[in-house]
Amino acid sequence: MWLRELWFILVGILFTGYFILDGFDYGVGMLHPFIHRTDGERRASLSAIGPIWSANEVWLVAAAGALFAAFPIWYGTMFSGFYLALIFILFGLIVRGVGIEYRSQDKNPKWRATWDWLIFAGSSLVTVLWAMAFANLIRGVPITAHHVYVGNFGTLFNGFSLWTALSFVLIFLVQGGAYLAVKGNPRSRKEGRRMAGMMVWPAILALIIWFTWLDRLPSSVGHVDTLAIILEGLAVLALLMGRLMAFLTKFVLAFVLSSVSIAAITLNLFRLLFPRVMVSSINPHFSLTIYNASSTTYTLQIMSITALIILPIILGYQTWLYWVFRKPVKDEEMGY
Repeated sequence: MWLRELWFILVGILFTGYFILDGFDYGVGMLHPFIHRTDGERRASLSAIGPIWSANEVWLVAAAGALFAAFPIWYGTMFSGFYLALIFILFGLIVRGVGIEYRSQDKNPKWRATWDWLIFAGSSLVTVLWAMAFANLIRGVPITAHHVYVGNFGTLFNGFSLWTALSFVLIFLVQGGAYLAVKGNPRSRKEGRRMAGMMVWPAILALIIWFTWLDRLPSSVGHVDTLAIILEGLAVLALLMGRLMAFLTKFVLAFVLSSVSIAAITLNLFRLLFPRVMVSSINPHFSLTIYNASSTTYTLQIMSITALIILPIILGYQTWLYWVFRKPVKDEEMGY
């Protein structure tokens, strides 16, 4: 039934939007304690993401909702098997969000320094754990014939997932720096350009190694096709072109190109998974697919009608929000 394919694509698009938009939030958060010398500079950095960070997380809510409604068995197996990791992700999201809002509520330097490091910790934790979760979806985790995850939290830690986490951290640092180069105050823009330029080379190297490793996983055999190779090449090329655009002082284009790289990375993961959604390391035949993990046809039809109503609202709201806050941060207008 084509609705299953449609909803798999939609889930992939929603997670892609989430990683692009919250990617620069996490990047700014990870850079936050390191690239600014004064309290005013750190406030400017947070003010660049302050009005939009919560709206960016709507994409995560939408992706989780789509997963629950369209692929309940995938949702149940992943959220039960990755339960502790997802709890830590939720904890990181809370800490980061509270830190952004509470940091400047007290002028005590120790109070602000504490929240600065908590913003860094929350952003890093969420980035690392999401990367490890998606790495294990395609590498394979112990799932039985009854779709029961029989591993533990330690199962998620392996060489491939840790390298994936490093790659995501580096690409999000590039994305965060590129965003600050466009939206920060003069000092933040300068630091954003410097960090994005410094991180892009290790990010490219990490991606090349990761793609090579990804394509040679046992679970990837038979799934690496021309489209996958094109997406991998696009991810690397977009970073290279972004560096060139930054050198030519076209910082908006540099940010767009880093976003293209993240989009190519995420879509490639879903491309290599398809038609699977969770690979079983016990037996490939126990893997969850869009066919054995989806809702009924009637549910998918109702969901499709709902999506046609809700998605334009989300896109319209986000477009309006980014238009309202399109200008760089001014020192006299810092609210965080």
